[in-house]
Amino acid sequence: MSAPGAVADRAPATGGALCGPSGVRDGTRGRLLLVLLCGGYATGALFGWGTEGLAMVMGDFGLSAAALAAAVSCFRCARAHRGPFRPAWLLFALSSAMAACGNAVWGWYEVVLHRPVPDPSLADLFFLLFAPPLIIALLVLAKRPVTRARWVCLVLDSWLIAGSLLTLSWSLALAHTARFDGESVARAALSLAYPLLDIVLVSMLLALHFRHSRANYSAVRTAVAALALTVLCDALFTSPLMRDTYRSGQLLDAGWFTGSLLLAYAPWSAHRTAGTPPPERAQRPPGRTIAGSLTALAPYLAAGVCTLSILYFFVEGRRVDRFVVLTGCTVVLALVVRQGIMLLDNIALAQELAQKENHFRSLVQSSSDVIMIAAPSGVLHYVSPAASGVYGREAEELVGTELTALIHPDDLGGVVHEVRRFLAAPPSEEPTTRIECRFRSGTGEWLNVESTVNRHQGGLIFNSRDVTERVRLQAQLQHNAEHDPLTDLPNRALFTRRVRQALGGRRSGDSGAAVLFIDLDGFKGVNDRLGHQAGDELLVQVARRLQDSVRSGDTAARLGGDEFAALIAGGTGHDPAARELRIHEIADRLRLALSQPYRIEGAEARVAASIGVAFAEPGITAGDLLRNADLAMYRAKAGGKNRVELYAPQMRVEAVRRAESAARSRTAPHDGEFVLLHQPVVELATGRIAAVAAQARWRSAQGILFSPAEFLRVADGAGERGAELGHWMLEEAVAQAAERHRRGHRVPVCVRVPARRLLDRSGPLGAVETLLARHRLPAGALVVELADSDPCLSSDELEQRLVALRRLGVRVALDGFGGGHAAINALRRLPVDILRLDRGLVEGVAESPRLHKITGGLLRIAGDLGLQTVAEGVDVPDQARALRSMGCTHARGTVFSGSLEEHRLHRALVRGVFPVPGKAPLPVLAGGAVPTQALPSRSLPPMCSHNETRVPPT
Repeated sequence: MSAPGAVADRAPATGGALCGPSGVRDGTRGRLLLVLLCGGYATGALFGWGTEGLAMVMGDFGLSAAALAAAVSCFRCARAHRGPFRPAWLLFALSSAMAACGNAVWGWYEVVLHRPVPDPSLADLFFLLFAPPLIIALLVLAKRPVTRARWVCLVLDSWLIAGSLLTLSWSLALAHTARFDGESVARAALSLAYPLLDIVLVSMLLALHFRHSRANYSAVRTAVAALALTVLCDALFTSPLMRDTYRSGQLLDAGWFTGSLLLAYAPWSAHRTAGTPPPERAQRPPGRTIAGSLTALAPYLAAGVCTLSILYFFVEGRRVDRFVVLTGCTVVLALVVRQGIMLLDNIALAQELAQKENHFRSLVQSSSDVIMIAAPSGVLHYVSPAASGVYGREAEELVGTELTALIHPDDLGGVVHEVRRFLAAPPSEEPTTRIECRFRSGTGEWLNVESTVNRHQGGLIFNSRDVTERVRLQAQLQHNAEHDPLTDLPNRALFTRRVRQALGGRRSGDSGAAVLFIDLDGFKGVNDRLGHQAGDELLVQVARRLQDSVRSGDTAARLGGDEFAALIAGGTGHDPAARELRIHEIADRLRLALSQPYRIEGAEARVAASIGVAFAEPGITAGDLLRNADLAMYRAKAGGKNRVELYAPQMRVEAVRRAESAARSRTAPHDGEFVLLHQPVVELATGRIAAVAAQARWRSAQGILFSPAEFLRVADGAGERGAELGHWMLEEAVAQAAERHRRGHRVPVCVRVPARRLLDRSGPLGAVETLLARHRLPAGALVVELADSDPCLSSDELEQRLVALRRLGVRVALDGFGGGHAAINALRRLPVDILRLDRGLVEGVAESPRLHKITGGLLRIAGDLGLQTVAEGVDVPDQARALRSMGCTHARGTVFSGSLEEHRLHRALVRGVFPVPGKAPLPVLAGGAVPTQALPSRSLPPMCSHNETRVPPT
């Protein structure tokens, strides 16, 4: 036996690691180079290499080089990869190194020393040392048994193979070799060692072939081929025919050379399958089934080989060798023991399988899920007993039924499509899928069923469960998320989505759809009068009327609070006038329906509806359409409420202007855009300026001063900015009054302050005292005009605030007296010094006798209480004459002067007096002063505090 045989045996170790480069082109080049080297060596050996010397060199040192290449390759692979098979690679490298050394020693004698190799020699030692590492390496690569019985069977199988081969070899050749014929013990041992090692290696080869690991299958297959070739060459070498005629460099060396190179190439052949997962069990080639059958028949084949060995002696007419009989008996005994162990193992496995089958059956039968197996044709072959509890149908009734007959027709197409897609997909990529559909129950009800689908012998396994309650809960949650909880109408989100769908589904140019925004007028009064529970009931009734008033294809929704909306689907007409008329009629009919009285808890409640209408135009978005309807609704409320208003483009322009004005009103006090004007308050008896009333004006970017009504309309929506603006107005008025006092014009300034601001904890009481002290203005020079006296405000707290202001010396005027029922109550409760007559009492006082008497009576009441009176809005001389004749003490209006800027006010104060209609003008001295002797003896004093006036008892 030569060293190449030992080298080839280590090839199966390559199944344990991946050492080659990852590239198809590199693998092709490696195989081509291997074929060229092996083919070249075989050709040279076939023709004797030309000379005897070259034949010896190639037969000895060529084989040594091939074995050395295998050793280096295996060692590099072992260093590169640290895996469970790394020891096998190292052992193969050691074995190949021994083979290389043995061939090198053989070549040293034949090529260098030119003498025959001694028998035995050092080469024999190296050749014997290569086998043990190979045997251990093959055991490392073999798949380890999991039970002790399997270990025993593995040992018995190895002996069966080895015993049968030993019997056959002994019968054919070893019997002759064993006759020593006077040879030494060492030579006789060598003669038996080589074939016995071959038998062991063949046994390990077969065991590895049937039990090797599946890792790196291509490398193992290459190594097995190298080992098979080497063993064949060893068998030929050990035969008496070849042993006597063998010379180095012959064709037999080509087999060892090829085996060594295949072994060197085996680790690098793994790149062909790198990154590729092992084949699925269902996709294994048919050869695997044949290999499994041979594995089961291996013990019987071994017994057959032993029988043939014994028959060989009878055929040859020779006496049966006792060694053959003894070996055959041990093989038969091993076969019997093995079969007994396998029988016991099979009985245990059968019992375990039965237990698992019973366990699985109990799980299937007691599972709450329904398990169904359908054939490729769709017919149910098996249905678990849980079907009676889930579907209300017995399992036997469903078996044999086509699955398509049980699925809802609307879901059948989707189920068939998903099943076809699933079956067409590779099982490794998509092992399971999920299907949800409606399934007919025994009562005829459709149940929502969710199924997990698996493949099964060309058919399908359905693991199904009833998810009807989950689907209902999801539908309820979806409904709650898209509907108002109080009225059950669609909410803003769902309404917006439906508007978007209506716009997206319209035909090009079709603009018949419209959106109605509805706001209830008077709903707050119902809440305040009857309570919030009654208000909720009112909203429910409004929603019911709204739902009944729209068509089936339209959508009614509650957007929040007392705001509702309706989406009116478009028609087929394209006439804009007809469209507007039709939608306006629908909106007006809806307004009338919502304005009818409501019965709530035995009481009658009334609300009106302001409706804004916006039409869908080509290219408009859902957001723009809703915003247009909202603008139209606000125009309807501003126009008197309880009406329908159609959207017009100028509404958006006005909205933009209002928004810009509101935004500017927030920054105007900081940017200096507000100016303070003053209007003189004239004493009617003398024409003197008794006080000035501060009025804020807003200067636009173009330098235009907005009117008070325009300014107040913008500022009312400013919220916190309104209080900031009021504080600025009070501080500016005090600062300018103090400056006038330093110039010698000691006239009080009147500042209008809302009653709500007086009740604010951060109100002007502390601010007034601080401002007066900071600007050094006497307290008597400030008049606070109480405005907007709301009856809902606390009169006691307001009275305390006013008393505190009067203690400071600040005078209090009641603004808008005579303009409402709250004025009399305020006069009765609040400590005031001055009454400002409402503009409504002044406008018709000269023309209307009735109004003349009312105004006169109010003036007499004020006179009896010792209060001064100021008429506001005196714009014509007849009003001034009438008021003066009725006893009104002061007035202001355009009949005397309009609102003046500071420099014009200064000139008016220098002049000091204004002509009073119906009274001769007073002479004016140089410098504008009025001589005191020119004043009438009965002239009223300037506006001052009436501290002596007692507060009327409550």
